[in-house]
Amino acid sequence: MAASAGKPSARVLVHRELRHRIITLQLPPGHPLSENELAAELDVSRTPVRESLLLLADEDLVRVFPKLGSFVARVDPQRIADAQFVREAVEVASLADAVERCTEQDVAELHDLLDQQREAVDDSERFFELDEAFHQRLMATGGHANAWRTVEQAKAHLDRARRLGLRTVSPVAGLIDQHGEIVEGLRRRDLDGALQALRAHLRAVFDDIERVRAESPELFVDGSEERPIRRSITVLG
Repeated sequence: MAASAGKPSARVLVHRELRHRIITLQLPPGHPLSENELAAELDVSRTPVRESLLLLADEDLVRVFPKLGSFVARVDPQRIADAQFVREAVEVASLADAVERCTEQDVAELHDLLDQQREAVDDSERFFELDEAFHQRLMATGGHANAWRTVEQAKAHLDRARRLGLRTVSPVAGLIDQHGEIVEGLRRRDLDGALQALRAHLRAVFDDIERVRAESPELFVDGSEERPIRRSITVLG
């Protein structure tokens, strides 16, 4: 992963890779992080790994315990609620514009994404990507494509919870139906109906969190400062 002229530094590349693995649950909540092992795997020195872990700790995606090591941070429901607040505020505001601006072509493209989602019901990561594409397309329909970047930056913690829900408790077919209700609201230029469907869809993650926490409490912050045990935690995919 060594950098060359004009390319990102090793620290940037390592940070990007580790952040991606954490958000996609390749490195699940509570998983121990060895600087030596990560450096060997990524073919870099320990320095960019250490620097990346500190940056991830600033995002609350990693926790560092003196004399024990670094661990992927457990899921914090408060961080999820904060991210959801930002996401909902932006997407709801954009949807009001989308209802006014949408064209037949916009509706057709959204329906095409729904068709692709139906083909991905057995592949949670592929469905997640298509879900992201659907919401990004909604933002673009409202004339706010560039604002999607703001949403993305705010929802790292939320995305971990969404993936946990998709892998364990949230039926994909129901999410596709919710998407369909949003598109129908756009097609009919029914702002109230579209907003109701969007809010219900976005807030469904909170029910998923409670179900996952009931089944796997070890993945979540419990309010204690108990030091972790260095063992791997597996999330079934």
